[in-house]
Amino acid sequence: MRKTKNTTYIEGYIYEHKLEARVTGENSKNPGTPFIMGNLDIATDNAITNIVTVHFTYVTPVTSKGNPNATYEVLKGIIDGKYKTVMGSGKEVANKVRIDSAIGLNEFYSDRNGTSELVSVKRNEGGFVHITDSLKENENERNTFTADIVITNVSRVEENPERNITEHSIVRGCVFDFRNSILPVEFVVRHPGAMNYFESLEATSSHPVFTQVSGVQVSQTVSRSVETTTPWGETVVKTIPSSRREWVITNALTEPYDFGNDSEDLTPAELVKMMGQRETDLATIKSRQDEYRASRAATPAPTAAPVQASSQGFNF
Repeated sequence: MRKTKNTTYIEGYIYEHKLEARVTGENSKNPGTPFIMGNLDIATDNAITNIVTVHFTYVTPVTSKGNPNATYEVLKGIIDGKYKTVMGSGKEVANKVRIDSAIGLNEFYSDRNGTSELVSVKRNEGGFVHITDSLKENENERNTFTADIVITNVSRVEENPERNITEHSIVRGCVFDFRNSILPVEFVVRHPGAMNYFESLEATSSHPVFTQVSGVQVSQTVSRSVETTTPWGETVVKTIPSSRREWVITNALTEPYDFGNDSEDLTPAELVKMMGQRETDLATIKSRQDEYRASRAATPAPTAAPVQASSQGFNF
């Protein structure tokens, strides 16, 4: 299998943060190790309206090779107040950063109506953080992503003015992390020509399309005004805010990768194997969550059954 692409690039003003400095516990692999975890929010536009979040799970003072970790020092500087934020000090004095990250998933099980339901939310996962003095002039180059994706479905969403929805398409499939683990994702397509192109691929779960896409991250709160009339004829204008969180595809390969039994890019057998590993990983997530909810009761993680290719195809 080819070395798959999965990168995101974020640069802008440090907007705010929810970073924490912690120390690993006695039952961890390396007890007593300082580390930083949490979220860092970046305003990628000059108007401070597009706020992109990067999540850090475990950033230590030294790298795996024993070298000083520059990202740890920057994050610690943000926590200590050495580097300023828009919310804390204003845009004019806020420091600027650039971050090389990757698409990841925040996954957990939510109990709804007595059933356990998997929730998967895309996010920028970790990466290298650098303080910078300048930003790219083109704001659309400050919040980008590029990823190899196996597309299994493309569906069009019709316009709905009442719900403030414009016509667009949803591209569904999976990307891969650095371990070649499957990450089910959805991307948005808004350009009319791009919508027609992705629909023309006729990708399905039984006949997926393997290609590379790139685009921008949109993370804004937008407002719309709704007018109503009172019984006595006075017009009342109500402002309704809504969040827009989209990963919008703006480009793709001219020719998709090869996907077949003899492919050097990816084969069905490799994808089936990855699906089996994902089932095992999800079982581990659920087991850990169940243990936590049961006050750390020792419940062994269930072993997932082997995944077999079927007429149903690749359903992530």
